[in-house]
Amino acid sequence: MRGVQIFSGNSHPLLTETVCERLGTSPAKVDLGKFSNGETNVNVGVSVRNQDVYIIQSGSEKINDSVMELLIMISACKGGSAKSITVAGVDHVITLDLHASQMQGFFAKPVDNLFAEPFIARWIRNNVHGWREAVVVSKNAGGTKRVTSLADTLKLNFGIVTTDRRRQKPGPTLADSTVFFEALDHEPTPLPKDQDPFVTSQPEETQALDFNDIPSLRPETPSGARRPSELEAVNEYTDVRVRDVVTGRLVQGHLVDDDYPPSGPTSMPASGDATPGQPSYQDSEAIPDSMAASVISTTSSLPGDHALGGSFDAADSSDDEEGSIGRSVEQEKTITLVGDVRDRTVFLVDDMIDKSGSWIAAAETVVKRGGAKKVYCIATHGLFGDSSLEQMEACESINYIVVTNTFPISPQVARKSKKLIVIDISSLLSESIRRHHYGESVSALFHLND
Repeated sequence: MRGVQIFSGNSHPLLTETVCERLGTSPAKVDLGKFSNGETNVNVGVSVRNQDVYIIQSGSEKINDSVMELLIMISACKGGSAKSITVAGVDHVITLDLHASQMQGFFAKPVDNLFAEPFIARWIRNNVHGWREAVVVSKNAGGTKRVTSLADTLKLNFGIVTTDRRRQKPGPTLADSTVFFEALDHEPTPLPKDQDPFVTSQPEETQALDFNDIPSLRPETPSGARRPSELEAVNEYTDVRVRDVVTGRLVQGHLVDDDYPPSGPTSMPASGDATPGQPSYQDSEAIPDSMAASVISTTSSLPGDHALGGSFDAADSSDDEEGSIGRSVEQEKTITLVGDVRDRTVFLVDDMIDKSGSWIAAAETVVKRGGAKKVYCIATHGLFGDSSLEQMEACESINYIVVTNTFPISPQVARKSKKLIVIDISSLLSESIRRHHYGESVSALFHLND
């Protein structure tokens, strides 16, 4: 390709080399380093005058350094009178599976947000045995659009796993009040007749009431109405849509049995020592004071580590449930699976794998509760923060972990994992560069066919 210079940052040089190889060229020479004080130094080694410049820079473990390096490379190329620069925030932007599509609105220049879905769908068709009977499942509500799109492409059924991040022990009710039951156990003391305002001057003899004269409050059934049959009553509880919804308990980020001992913060606030013979505040099943129980507010029943003046679940308000699963070690949560996955292969799909909490929870749910026979965790970007890859590797409910090579994964890490599969996405990037350089449409890249 004439008139094109492709530069690579330090974040993912292997991806740049693969893209250039497909385009029949080589990466342009650039020296990237740091001064003694840690400042990034960029020295462009080729002329970029009247050239179309493409800079490939992915995310990395040192994202701040990668962004600054990218900005300095842009500045250096603009100073060299480049004809155009295709990278974030310059003349054109080419991205791959943005975490939120709304991000495109922050750029003042044209944005081509490509999707890895066609490559993932092609890999599934060519490598997964019996994929036509599989089910695509979203591990949270925020990823349903992505999951339904892949399910439509493969013509498969889909499901969803949701986590109740606000599971709290029910607060005290009227049934917990001992004052209420004490009032029922004792007969009320009648007032003298001369002090009772409701007693009227009636004869002493007892007056019999005729209950037949009291009109019925129950509405009459129209004569032409059909009463529900016994079969219909049975079908109400055997509806297949109801059977496709299963729930489970999450404790410390893992699925537990129904008979597992309950855990989590108590619904009563801590207070002073209990009176001898009376239950203490620490007992979540008991009410410490009968009068206080009747006026306990819902706010005071929240866990003690949340301030009363703010939102108690503000940190967990995003679509990504990674932060909520496993953040509170003791808090119990409810996880729900909607969809029939029994004896089927399940594709758990999201845009990236950063932390492992929600992936493991969803995989355990579809296997142990839903009865799935095999689970593929599929994402475009494999960030694998902390030790998430090792944790997913150790999870018995996960069979394979499938990601693309948009994020650098060291060969040492890849060799240690027996479940990790990396899909090469360089052909998509190289074709988008070629089409952009020659002024061709890139719409065909959004719907690749075999």
